[in-house]
Amino acid sequence: MMHHLFAGTNGDVEVSLVKEDDAFVLSGHRAMTLPDGRLRVWLSDGSTHIAHAAKVGDVWWVHLNGQTFRWERVEPGSSSGGQDGGLVAPMPGKVLEVLVAVGQEVVAGEALMVLEAMKMEHRIVATEDGVVTALHFAEGDQVVQGAPLLELEESS
Repeated sequence: MMHHLFAGTNGDVEVSLVKEDDAFVLSGHRAMTLPDGRLRVWLSDGSTHIAHAAKVGDVWWVHLNGQTFRWERVEPGSSSGGQDGGLVAPMPGKVLEVLVAVGQEVVAGEALMVLEAMKMEHRIVATEDGVVTALHFAEGDQVVQGAPLLELEESS
């Protein structure tokens, strides 16, 4: 079981994640990735919903039942503005593409790396303008959740 802390529009929420067969249980709600990338979510009240989720940096945007929710990871090592500029793997997966090189200047929002996890592609993006100072993984490498992927030094 994995535990994560997210800051949302209505305060902080701790989420637990457990893999069960071909689905996941997120804090009591069952979810399964559909072939088109959407999520089928079974809430604890028995209702079923379809959700769309997108990840930008450490921020998840989830569209469910006509509402959009913003959730940002607030765990140690997340890339939400820490001093070390490290960017971490949001979940276990495989590095599909490395889009930058050491010494390259990047701007906030620029894609740095593409990971494949849970049959979905996740773009790791720069949270600030800076220079890539280290790459810890190459294309094809497997990563564990929370692994530092690369380092950025903020532009002065």
